[in-house]
Amino acid sequence: MNLRGRNKVSAEFNMSSMTDIVFLLLIFFMLTSTMVTTNALNLVLPKAKGKTDSNKNISVSINKKLEYFIDKEPVLETELESKLLILFAGDKEKGIVLRAEEGVPIEKAVSVLDIANRNQIKVVLAVRPK
Repeated sequence: MNLRGRNKVSAEFNMSSMTDIVFLLLIFFMLTSTMVTTNALNLVLPKAKGKTDSNKNISVSINKKLEYFIDKEPVLETELESKLLILFAGDKEKGIVLRAEEGVPIEKAVSVLDIANRNQIKVVLAVRPK
């Protein structure tokens, strides 16, 4: 009399379903990783010797009374762009150093940044070191 069961467990493992899952996970992570943005950039910054040439920069200052100055010379807000264009006439190496006093509304600083952006002028925002 034969008491053994007819169902035998196979010792083989079918990998096709496992590879399907791995490929689906790979595609999922590849798609989601393109949507992730980081706030930091991996840049190699150049080294500089000595001081920067201050003759290439024009200082634009805004005080708490919302008065504008170009290199210590008072300027009306409406005339700011025309005066900057005269000073930058053809010299693309010059830049603006924006000095906005504490308490100045951000809209005033953004207006100077907008003028520089329209005319493709480089801008540096001056801050006080800690």
